[in-house]
Amino acid sequence: MEARGHVFKYGDNVDTDVIIPARYLNSFDPQELASHAMADIDPEFVGKVQPGDMIVARKNFGCGSSREHAPLCLKTAGVSCIIAETFARIFFRNAINIGLPIIECKEAAEEIEAGDEVEIDFNSGKIYDRTKGTEYQGQPFPEFMQKIIAAGGLVNYTNQKLKG
Repeated sequence: MEARGHVFKYGDNVDTDVIIPARYLNSFDPQELASHAMADIDPEFVGKVQPGDMIVARKNFGCGSSREHAPLCLKTAGVSCIIAETFARIFFRNAINIGLPIIECKEAAEEIEAGDEVEIDFNSGKIYDRTKGTEYQGQPFPEFMQKIIAAGGLVNYTNQKLKG
């Protein structure tokens, strides 16, 4: 399993209130939520993000309220993976639950820049910055998490397991 795309770069403490502002939480439609992704921190994000693109951020990405809408709106907007030095615990869990790959890697979070083309091999945890020709070692996903992500989230994974 892998991802490849261009990078949107953010700093420390990107909270769920800027990922999907509360004023847009009156809908449960993933497409409607995605149309407001990153509105308060990067108003041009929705108009620029392409399927496969990635977010790279520093420490504590996804802090704030525990809304599952935050990773859902990013995934629906086309984000294929988020790389950060660290993630807020509830965001980490919500991302895996909805099938959005995330990977922690301090060096990649520090060095990768906006616009860089990046490729990630989730099996090995290798992160390749194709723009700069650099490579980083992130934490690979355990096999069970890869299966959850490949299924599109925990609910789909569980339903598949129940069907045998």
